[in-house]
Amino acid sequence: MTTITCKIPERLDAELEAAARQRRVAKSTIVREALEQRLKRSRKVAALTAYDLAKSVCGTLRGPSDLATNPKYMEGFGA
Repeated sequence: MTTITCKIPERLDAELEAAARQRRVAKSTIVREALEQRLKRSRKVAALTAYDLAKSVCGTLRGPSDLATNPKYMEGFGA
């Protein structure tokens, strides 16, 4: 296992120390778990499609229902 060093504010260290004491685990265990969770969440966000990001608003706009199929709406495009 690789060892890394990072600087954290004293307040954060105190919170980390308290959480480690409460769970009876090493501080490095908590840091490792938090880092794994954060990286896993980042991978999920990166895997989202455009539809995933916009699906909550799909179908919420008002307009002609035949916009994609009616030639009259294409007048002036591509000319």
